Amino acid sequence: MKRNTIIIFAIVGILVLLAIGIVGCATGMYNTLVRLDESTKQAWGQVQNQYQRRYDLIPNLVETVRGYAEHERDVFEKVAEARANVGKLTVTPEILNNPQTFQRFQEAQASLTSALSRLLAVAENYPQLKANENFLQLQSQLEGTENRIAVARNRFNDIVQEYNTNVRTFPTAMFAGMFGFGQKAYFQAEPGAEKVPKVDFNKLPK
Repeated sequence: MKRNTIIIFAIVGILVLLAIGIVGCATGMYNTLVRLDESTKQAWGQVQNQYQRRYDLIPNLVETVRGYAEHERDVFEKVAEARANVGKLTVTPEILNNPQTFQRFQEAQASLTSALSRLLAVAENYPQLKANENFLQLQSQLEGTENRIAVARNRFNDIVQEYNTNVRTFPTAMFAGMFGFGQKAYFQAEPGAEKVPKVDFNKLPK
């Protein structure tokens, strides 16, 4: 009888230790996922800050170019349309868990990038505009913002990679779904980004 009691206590002790170990392991995984999830949100915030900075620069840039090239209406309309489409998007950290919405966000930003490139290409046709101090400052700010966007996106992708790796790696993968942690979307390179853009000024509208 005494021996049986000892065996029972031993079994219970082992089960308790296993339970403590499992809880401890699960807690560690959960805390890691929470930390990485918050890191992705913080990195996303930095991306958004730079996109917002570009968004705010556009009106002044357009008005400066318009002062020298009022007849380039098609270019101005494309920039205004692309900027408006970006402004319509409600962008929250939850977008990272929705590939379709995230894709629409990327497409809207890519369209705005393309419109801005066209605007700057048109500006190349106006020597006086290129020498305008206000335009030069705006162009410099825009170029700096584009660089900051690229850096912020790369950092975001690095953090998302670490997060997604944890979500998919055993044994965290077993708990991630239970805790509500799914994979997040990456920023993808725009189609044709690997090619050097060519501008033919003869084909620009006059």
